[in-house]
Amino acid sequence: MSTDGEKVLVRVEGRLGRLTLNRPRAINALDHDMVTALRGALSAWEHDDAVAAVLIDGAGERGLCAGGDIRAMAASARDRDGAAAAFWRDEYLLNEYISRYPKPYVAFMDGVVMGGGVGVSAHGSVRIVTERSTVGMPEATIGFVPDVGGTHLLSRAPGETGTHLALTAGSVGAGDAIALGLADHYVPSARLADLAGALAGAAGAGDVAEAVGRYTGTAPAPTLTGERWIDACYSAGTAEEIVERLRGHGDPAAAAAADTILSKSPTSVKVTLEALRRARDLPGLAEVLEQEYRVSCAALDSPDFVEGVRAQIIDKDRAPKWVPDTLAGVDAQDVARHFRPAPDGPLGLAGPGAPAAGGGR
Repeated sequence: MSTDGEKVLVRVEGRLGRLTLNRPRAINALDHDMVTALRGALSAWEHDDAVAAVLIDGAGERGLCAGGDIRAMAASARDRDGAAAAFWRDEYLLNEYISRYPKPYVAFMDGVVMGGGVGVSAHGSVRIVTERSTVGMPEATIGFVPDVGGTHLLSRAPGETGTHLALTAGSVGAGDAIALGLADHYVPSARLADLAGALAGAAGAGDVAEAVGRYTGTAPAPTLTGERWIDACYSAGTAEEIVERLRGHGDPAAAAAADTILSKSPTSVKVTLEALRRARDLPGLAEVLEQEYRVSCAALDSPDFVEGVRAQIIDKDRAPKWVPDTLAGVDAQDVARHFRPAPDGPLGLAGPGAPAAGGGR
């Protein structure tokens, strides 16, 4: 069967439920209908004994998913119609559901995996990258803040590598994705089709693990975890101090990171840093997603989100005019307002009546 005009392909092959994001011209960017389709299929398969495992991948040659449909979200921010918040609510609930899905949830993180693409893959129980994988949270480039559980994942990466990735809005390949805790296994892209065929015969988690093991190769060596300047610089107390340490370190890569951070939305940089540090002290993904929902809704009131999408996606002049345009211009109150309760209330993931914790991440 298929759903929503073929934007999500849903079918069962053997004992494998297969989900294929099917907007290849948009690198399978997620919209609200796609999130609804994914949740519906997963909910049905959870209680279907004929389905032993689930696999998600992306159509086309470019990647699993480039993120959410940020054109639509920026338009919602501009029009103040509530559509962006409604999308994020259902998307974050889906991310949390994936993290505790009771059957093996296998994600082929091949090619581009950004933003929302991380949300539908990196919270799964079996996360596979390839030599083509490019994984990241690029939100600061568009005047936004890492979401979909991204601050949960990056706050728990080794040392300050997650902070570096978030503040520079950078991306990593397969080796670093595994080292940072964003993925588990490396499988050459040419072997993914054969692995999918093997998974179709899996009767449970043990068979899935055995099949993945047969096709797993040696991942490239990570690079970020060996860069000592990352921990030395990003452990500073403020964004300004981080930039100062990067500039003064002496490593050309550190200086380049400082320049990159200063090109991002100053508000996004400061809010991202605060969100990461708060996320470290939260008990799990559910609580972090509650925080991210508050932050995302607050970002709708910032001019930087609409401006960032204009500069990067619509006009593509790559010359955003941030307000304020310096880190010093963003004061503590500007940051604090992003953590206030969302106008329409919490997601309901944390506290009394929240879903029971599962075996996810």
